[in-house]
Amino acid sequence: MTAAPLLASPLSELAQALEAGNLASEKLVASAIEAYRASDDNSYIQWCPEQALALAKASDRARKAGAFTGPLMGLPVSVKDLFGVPGLPIHAGCARPLPERWQAAGPVIKALSAQLAPVMGKTHCVELAFGGLGTNSHWGTPANPWDKQVHRVPGGSSSGAGVSLVNGTAALALGTDTAGSIRVPASMTGVAGLKLTAGRWPTQQIVPLSHTLDTPGLMARRVDDLDYAFRALDPVVSKQRVVHTSASELADLTFGVPAAFFWENCSPGIAEAVEAALKVIERAGARLVPFELPGVEQIHELFLKGGVAAPELAAFIREDMPEIVASLDPNVAARLHTAEELPAWEYIQRLQVMTRLSAEAASQMQQVDAVLTPTVTLTPPTVDSLKDPKAYTAANMQALRNTAIGNYLGLCGLSLPVPS
Repeated sequence: MTAAPLLASPLSELAQALEAGNLASEKLVASAIEAYRASDDNSYIQWCPEQALALAKASDRARKAGAFTGPLMGLPVSVKDLFGVPGLPIHAGCARPLPERWQAAGPVIKALSAQLAPVMGKTHCVELAFGGLGTNSHWGTPANPWDKQVHRVPGGSSSGAGVSLVNGTAALALGTDTAGSIRVPASMTGVAGLKLTAGRWPTQQIVPLSHTLDTPGLMARRVDDLDYAFRALDPVVSKQRVVHTSASELADLTFGVPAAFFWENCSPGIAEAVEAALKVIERAGARLVPFELPGVEQIHELFLKGGVAAPELAAFIREDMPEIVASLDPNVAARLHTAEELPAWEYIQRLQVMTRLSAEAASQMQQVDAVLTPTVTLTPPTVDSLKDPKAYTAANMQALRNTAIGNYLGLCGLSLPVPS
């Protein structure tokens, strides 16, 4: 498995080459177009080579004229089809396009566009982002690029995002995360994914799953690329006066390692690979200590009942798009039906539990710099194995089991690949 050589390079190196005049954005986009022609993984619902090429040429002209629009200038990006992008229909994984008002750009897309970063297209996602495996009965499931023999899921709900990076059609991917929708596909496709703290970046003009938990985020081939892209966008998007410090030495860091919950029911090889990576980190000087997050079992039980995302999505559909109910993916419809029966007092109680446990987690996290666990505990299942609704539900809950804890405790999260 190889990506187009140009887009497999670190973002910082590509940016330096563009700045020095040794590389053109037009060439980067041409490389992405070539990679798309060679791929058959169904990563995009909208592929926009002409539009991307036109913006790349404009970026090159601006640079030659002495203009600099930002660190992402000229770098090809894929965008999850939950974000409004002017001129491009938005489906959010649904069978039909959403109302045209959803095409307007929100703060994240405006920041990206202002830097003249070519958008290669809109990547597939689970319908209304409500699922962690990446399946979609309307548009088909993108193929996990690491198994050319069997059609395996790529993870979701940002199902096309990780695939777009691996197949070489984008250097950076925009996604969203509500219970793991960036970190799960990052893990299953072997790239890096950053879930921001909810509220740091605004969610305007991103089709909502949960107004409580949704957050935009980034996926890239490596953690350094995430750092580069985050620094490029965060000062504009978050409008927070935060000093972005340089990377710490491992010897200065303390990592907490939970003992039980996050390691349960791992598919063969997953726990072993993560444990080996932890030993590498420890030998490099980091301090690893036993650590348990508060209320993990309680949060997991709440999540299995639908948490707050399911009732919030049900309310959004009822208010904004009741006409799509009849055509919903059966796996989505089944979970929404249960959520509609949730009494108001229980929804409020769930929010209160989350608020209390989030405060406890924030206090306890002062003891460590980060908590290290496997991102997912299962090997990406085959699409055929999920035809039975019960099999789908079990695999979906397992895929999101670890990542959802961070969302419900108000934490940010990072998934990075480790050697197998």
